[in-house]
Amino acid sequence: MTILLALAANAAAVAAGLPAKGMPPLTEQTQRSGGPIDPDQAKLAFDHADLSFEVYPDKRQLSGIAALTFTARAATDRVVLDLDRNLPVSAIAVDDVGLPRTAWRNPEGRLMIALPHPLAAGARATVRISYGGTPHVALNAPWDDGMVWSRTPDKRAWVASTTEGYGCDLLWPCLDFPTGEPGSVDLHVTVPKGLKAPANGVLTGVDTLPDGRTRWNWHARQPNTYAIALNVGPYEELSGSYHSRFGNTIALHYWYLPGEEKQARALFAEFAPALDFFESVIGPYPFGDEKVGVVETPYKGMEHQTINAYGNEYAKAPEGFDWLFQHEFAHEWFGNQMTAADWDDYWLHEGFASYMQPLYGRWREGEARYIVMLDQQRNLILNRAPVVSGQSRTEEEVYEPAKGGPATDIYYKASWMLHTLRWLIGDNAFFDTTRRLVYGRPDPKPGNFAPRYGSTADFERDVKLASGRDLGWFFDAYLRRAALPELVETRTGDTLTLEWKAGGPFPMPIELSVDGAVRRVDLPDGHATLAVPAAAHVVIDPMARVLRRSIAVEQYQAWRYRQPQP
Repeated sequence: MTILLALAANAAAVAAGLPAKGMPPLTEQTQRSGGPIDPDQAKLAFDHADLSFEVYPDKRQLSGIAALTFTARAATDRVVLDLDRNLPVSAIAVDDVGLPRTAWRNPEGRLMIALPHPLAAGARATVRISYGGTPHVALNAPWDDGMVWSRTPDKRAWVASTTEGYGCDLLWPCLDFPTGEPGSVDLHVTVPKGLKAPANGVLTGVDTLPDGRTRWNWHARQPNTYAIALNVGPYEELSGSYHSRFGNTIALHYWYLPGEEKQARALFAEFAPALDFFESVIGPYPFGDEKVGVVETPYKGMEHQTINAYGNEYAKAPEGFDWLFQHEFAHEWFGNQMTAADWDDYWLHEGFASYMQPLYGRWREGEARYIVMLDQQRNLILNRAPVVSGQSRTEEEVYEPAKGGPATDIYYKASWMLHTLRWLIGDNAFFDTTRRLVYGRPDPKPGNFAPRYGSTADFERDVKLASGRDLGWFFDAYLRRAALPELVETRTGDTLTLEWKAGGPFPMPIELSVDGAVRRVDLPDGHATLAVPAAAHVVIDPMARVLRRSIAVEQYQAWRYRQPQP
């Protein structure tokens, strides 16, 4: 849809009394996702969520019933959840006992429920919440969250949601921080006649109601909090199976819009090679007992566990694969299997997912493609803020430069850091570390691991374990400082001096090409002096192994910034 058509559609929605993009407004609390955990919420272990949604595309409304089971980590007399107040609560019951209306309140998007009886440590309770209303409409999904109410080319309803930034509370009452994942989820999504609702996990059945509506029932284990998504449309489906190198068989599904079968089959053909790459380089597909699932959406994309959103319009690229599909698929390992424990660690999601693209290019075509793809990322590194702060952060504090966040450096700078790390410690140690991060062990096989949380500290520990080296100086330079290390080169006669300026110790070795002969030079205390003929042609780091300051890149970025924007 062109910008003009989109504006016209939004104007028509407003005229019809339907919520426009960016409406209804959200409270500051609802826009906040992550950060320090509320003490009352920290008392709850989230065992299970049974979520029933009914989607009303014509009215742009949503109703839901959430049955949430918790185990108390510590004694508590209340349950505190996150829920957008645009979805008002109509009833709450605890262990099937209805509560009076005075037992709950939700002034700013934090739903506080007084329990009828205190919950002792180790005790379980199920809180059943009925709610519904007009959910927030995304302004620019997926960079701005909420519902996307769209239409297919033949004018049928096409609906999707995205909640990574603002959080799960846009759709259901939840614990809106990364470690707030429920142990398992049952989903029941009711949609108008003729529409389908692909979702997370395994399809357990489709119920046809007397009036033609259908209820789609799914079961998933430990989904990421923002991974639970609504997808509604007149989808057609491609399905198949993949016989894994680990001996198991994995179901493959792609839901796409009618009239796109040729393009859909071409994308579907990418599923198996991508799986083979990840399984051969990283390890088993984490959700092989559920499915590989992709659904076409009216926005770009998102890593919803086992039902990744795809809206790249089947774009072609010189590397020969769909970058968006591959990137979101990478998040099944880096994001869904291994979830960052805090938003401050989110480079573990995006840095690894971004690095998987040039690695995939290398796996398919060799080193030339790898270097070309890395070079594209290099020009996008900003170096305005450290990638990691060492403090608990919200999503906005990571993604928004105005709030001091590293923004896209969690993608591209982190990717290049991983490239440098792989060269520094070698492939064996690098991929051993990566498997420990993802699976919690170096020998993953189907059935011997479960979804887990990871942190920057965990990764540093695993690097030390796999490499036998303490690389604190490396992570200080690339994660905890904004500026890149700079290698200063000085030539005087037959003497070449190299010195790192990195704001701290930085004993990074470097490759040196002297008249075409390449050698590795150690700089144990950050500098080295070498005898090099005055007439020799010297190239520092000829294979671009090390992420370091480039004045040329900085000048290019400044020039690009000054150019008229389309």
